[in-house]
Amino acid sequence: MALKLHGTPMSTCTARVLFCLHEKEADFELVPVDLFAAEHKQPPFLAKNPFGLIPVLEDGDLTLFESRAMTAYLCEKLKESGTDLIRHQDLKEAATVKQWMEVEAHHFNPAISKIVFQFNVAPLLGKAPDQAIIDENLEKLGKVLEVYEQRLRTSKYLAGDFYSLADLHHIPYTHYFMKTSCAKVINDRPHVKAWWKDISSRPAFMKVAPGMTFGEK
Repeated sequence: MALKLHGTPMSTCTARVLFCLHEKEADFELVPVDLFAAEHKQPPFLAKNPFGLIPVLEDGDLTLFESRAMTAYLCEKLKESGTDLIRHQDLKEAATVKQWMEVEAHHFNPAISKIVFQFNVAPLLGKAPDQAIIDENLEKLGKVLEVYEQRLRTSKYLAGDFYSLADLHHIPYTHYFMKTSCAKVINDRPHVKAWWKDISSRPAFMKVAPGMTFGEK
């Protein structure tokens, strides 16, 4: 039975799982969820995710929500297929991947997601972007990117000289962020800029990115 992913590519969290599925060369079905019709808040979807958020992954009798849990599961289930995103054959490399996945989740994502929200979501809610929120989180993001810049001086990717989930998890929000007027905080850091150019040039990215149109007019 093929994997089923309920969501939409324009969603950062759905895109995160789609990138993983393509890297793992998985056979899957994307089941569209109409956010603008609030389909994700209706009882049939809430039965799959009581928090009413996309995506949801179904694999037979297993139903998962939370995109990072899905990518971890997929990498374990499909460890012999596609790109090895968790370095499952090397304990120390695997631990380093997990470390940088935690950095993305707890340091990078909280700042960049708030900035992207102001540019892409606030206008849809009839609000102007709040520059104070943008500035506050740009400062936080800049501090994180300084750590990345130093790391990427000596390592091609965050966890080592290999592409992993640690890099992949950054892609969705960075993709939207690079379309804003704040992109210079990445472009002004040569090693971070080169890393972004690399990870946003992968075949999996090219398959998913055309559907990442949230906030576009």
